[in-house]
Amino acid sequence: MTTRTPAFLGLEPGRGVWNATSYGEGAIIGFLDTGIDEKHPSFRDEGMPPPPARWKGACQPPVRCNNKLIGAASFVGDNTTADNVGHGTHTTGTAAGRFVEGASAFDLGAGGGTAAGMAPGAHLAVYKVCDAQGCFESDLLAGMDAAVKDGVDVLSVSLGGVSTPLDKDPIAIGAFAAASKGVLVVCAGGNSGPLPSTLSNEAPWILTVAAGSVDRSFRATVRLGDGEMFQGESLTQDKHFSSMVYPLYYSQGMNYCDFFDANITGMMVVCDTETPVPPMSSIEAVWEAGGVGVVFVNEPDFGYTIVLEKYYNLPMSQVTAVDGTKIMGYAMKGSSKTNHTATIVFNSTVVGVRPAPIVAAFSSRGPSVASPGVLKPDIMAPGLNILAAWPSLVPVEGPESYSFNIISGTSMATPHVTGIVALVKKAHPDWSAAAIKSAIMTTSSAVDNEGSRIMDEEHQTASSYAVGAGHVVPAKAVDPGLVYDIGVRDYAGYICELLGEAALKAIAGGSANLTCTEVEPVAAAQLNYPAIVVPLRAEPFAVNRMVTNVGPARSSYTAKVDAPEGLAVKVEPAELEFTEVKERKTFTVTVSAAAGTSDRASDEQRIAEGSLSWVSQDHVVRSPIVADSGITLTS
Repeated sequence: MTTRTPAFLGLEPGRGVWNATSYGEGAIIGFLDTGIDEKHPSFRDEGMPPPPARWKGACQPPVRCNNKLIGAASFVGDNTTADNVGHGTHTTGTAAGRFVEGASAFDLGAGGGTAAGMAPGAHLAVYKVCDAQGCFESDLLAGMDAAVKDGVDVLSVSLGGVSTPLDKDPIAIGAFAAASKGVLVVCAGGNSGPLPSTLSNEAPWILTVAAGSVDRSFRATVRLGDGEMFQGESLTQDKHFSSMVYPLYYSQGMNYCDFFDANITGMMVVCDTETPVPPMSSIEAVWEAGGVGVVFVNEPDFGYTIVLEKYYNLPMSQVTAVDGTKIMGYAMKGSSKTNHTATIVFNSTVVGVRPAPIVAAFSSRGPSVASPGVLKPDIMAPGLNILAAWPSLVPVEGPESYSFNIISGTSMATPHVTGIVALVKKAHPDWSAAAIKSAIMTTSSAVDNEGSRIMDEEHQTASSYAVGAGHVVPAKAVDPGLVYDIGVRDYAGYICELLGEAALKAIAGGSANLTCTEVEPVAAAQLNYPAIVVPLRAEPFAVNRMVTNVGPARSSYTAKVDAPEGLAVKVEPAELEFTEVKERKTFTVTVSAAAGTSDRASDEQRIAEGSLSWVSQDHVVRSPIVADSGITLTS
């Protein structure tokens, strides 16, 4: 439920994908989260048809179902689906909230516009498996089982933990059962970035989502006394503040603003932060000491990612570490610091910001620990400073409550993708979970709104271990041309090869048809995944793939390889000819590095990245290729 990301992703009322799929009408999205505020205007049902006849779910009293919210059940101790956290209402609205005119953050105009989810016509079913204290694995699995039995088309899971072996990961186990019933599970990749190998929800049958920025800024410009200006951001927009100029205070000894040994009455105070989000205690300390405003300097690891929250008491601006260093230098310049002044100019909401998207610093990175040889995350979607529905009973930083709030995380990126999955499912109800996942990955964009490669939080070219296949593009996902399909038995063969019989039994539940003696083992590199990961080595390494034609019956595709210098990629055959819909073709990709390439690779440059695109008259089916000197795979 967001006022900007539909347009940023190319979704427009009455046109394109929304028009072609009737806004996802008839699709059913299940949510495993903290519950829902069912009375929020995002979930009204005027003009919506009843749920499909196949739906078996219901609403747990006192919640009353309508044609929008068609299922609600609680698996936690309070036995109520009410959202006392806010997380569940926010994610549910992002995926499938109805159109709400005049929506804005905190009802103050920030990010204002008409709010809508990605699939505003879809039905919702909510399974409360978490509360403010967290989530029990047993509740999570019970919720997953119930959702699949009730008949959801896709499951949105904006939660997770540290990397865990697949046979001990409850989300992976539950998602395998869902996938076996044709239900795609979309999961958050985690908020432990930018360190490598920090992902959660890594199973190849899960669609794992990374978080990126949007082309919107809640602008709060810091203007120094010497005229220099720095573009910061803030959700605390005080339009009257910008006409005033204040003395600027910064002390290297008290840079975290926990206390002050000088009189700061009437001053603008510069504070460092040790955390991605400025602590409320610092705001309160400045306010209590008589300060009139705060400039918060981002922690260095977060680069250009500014995570916003609502604060009260004082006007403020959050700036990048690079800009913060310049502001602090100005504040400390010369022997007398009393003449240094600053103010904050609040420009409210600015759209069309470039470059966008960039990877959010907190978004967890690969390579995957639990699924080595499988590229994770799979896809990136908006997850930084997302405006969406909020329960009226949950206050936002202070005593006030609002109907919309702005928060960040891969939890916010996940429902964007979930809603788009619902649109694809509506367009292609017979597609498998793997086919839908493939469509979303192979039609994604590798470039930002300036036409350059997507960058990370440091404004360096982002690795595939940060963005996955790329940034989601809804309009193309419903018409991918070709898909890489994977069956449950293929996943079982992968589990057998990676972990063995006991693990398959733990994950698949001991199905008589899924034992390691009954399925062919599948090496990670040979899993029919829409992305390719190989060792970075001089010896050629070959992987096999199969694509299924879901475009025009008569179609011709030519292989187009994009590879860096020193990496050789050969595709055989280099052309694919189709004469029927659902016809399948196989091909082999052989990758080798120039002699010494892997030996020369440093820890930061241990990978070489390229892509393979199958190009026809109407489609480009792109798969990233990652050659990594740090992994060992068998062909």
